[in-house]
Amino acid sequence: MADSLRDLLLKSGIVKQLHDSKPKPPPQSSRPAYKGAKPAHSGGKPRPSQNKNTSRPPSKDQSEIDLAKAYAIRAQTEASERKRVEQEAAEQARLRRERKLKIQQLLEGKTLNKPDADQPRNFEYGGKIRRVHVDAAQLVALNAGELGVVQQAGRYFLVSREVAEQVRAIDAHQLALLAEPGSDGMADDGVPDDLMW
Repeated sequence: MADSLRDLLLKSGIVKQLHDSKPKPPPQSSRPAYKGAKPAHSGGKPRPSQNKNTSRPPSKDQSEIDLAKAYAIRAQTEASERKRVEQEAAEQARLRRERKLKIQQLLEGKTLNKPDADQPRNFEYGGKIRRVHVDAAQLVALNAGELGVVQQAGRYFLVSREVAEQVRAIDAHQLALLAEPGSDGMADDGVPDDLMW
């Protein structure tokens, strides 16, 4: 009874079965070796696949190039947009200068402001209350719509209705006041004629 556990296992055949159940290494390929061919497993490291995969992710250099292209396209788009906005602003400024010049030429010798006018006529223009000085006859004519007020270069000029209509045709923003005829004692700005401020 001095048999060891190993001996008992060998006699029963279990150990042999354990040795038999181990996987055997795959046999070497029975294909004939071609000249210059390398074995499938040399040195224990598996060789990378020989198939070229065309859908592999781009390399770091490729992604940097794509990013640089994207930035270049974005910069070019922004530059062209800025240039377009600047050209549009320059064109608007040119048109404004032309309109101001036309109005200035139109007003030459046609303003009716009097240096000795003592009655202020208040009106709303540009969201603020403005003032032009007139005499008594001009005040009546202004409230009746026979005269108008034009803003030019920060000043307010009293002009005839015809000149005021011509200014409106050139640039309506420069026409500060032009009452409609027959407004029953109330100018179109909502201020009663006889109101003194």
